[in-house]
Amino acid sequence: MNNIEILTKRTRIRLIHFSDLDAIHNLHLLPETDEFNTLGIPKNSEETKSIIELWIKENNLLEITNYTFAIENKSDKTFIGLFGFKLWNKKHRRGEVWYKIHSKHWNKGFATEALVEMINFGFNKLNLHRIQAGCAVDNIGSIKVIEKAGMIREGRGRQILPLKSGWSDNFEYAILETDKRD
Repeated sequence: MNNIEILTKRTRIRLIHFSDLDAIHNLHLLPETDEFNTLGIPKNSEETKSIIELWIKENNLLEITNYTFAIENKSDKTFIGLFGFKLWNKKHRRGEVWYKIHSKHWNKGFATEALVEMINFGFNKLNLHRIQAGCAVDNIGSIKVIEKAGMIREGRGRQILPLKSGWSDNFEYAILETDKRD
């Protein structure tokens, strides 16, 4: 079993466990976190369980290409949200990140703190050249997080996200290993 732990000033980022099922299910049930997410609200905890079973299986491969992390508050171990890191073909040294934060932890800097550290993890530990992220054009909170973390908006994918509200355009962001980072 892989045991990756990434610490920030206020958070602990670790690979998800089955014990996270209730927290992940509750996160996925929130309409406000579902608004810009293509996963949808699960029908029941069994549906969430089938999703995280795949994530846990991927986290335990000898060579991980799709990481799923839990973000916890270091001080009280409260579940803050999820963070994903998908690796593309090794030759391209490219990864894509995503995150989903519980709404009670919005506007507190946790997402930015986690994203900055995960970018560092991608470049320093995974030896990536490029890290990408995307978000719905109306997802102002996520846009702020991504830009505060130093990612650069590169383009706009038209009607690429099938959201509950209909098809949404997606802003495409990236940061390169050669870009200036704090």
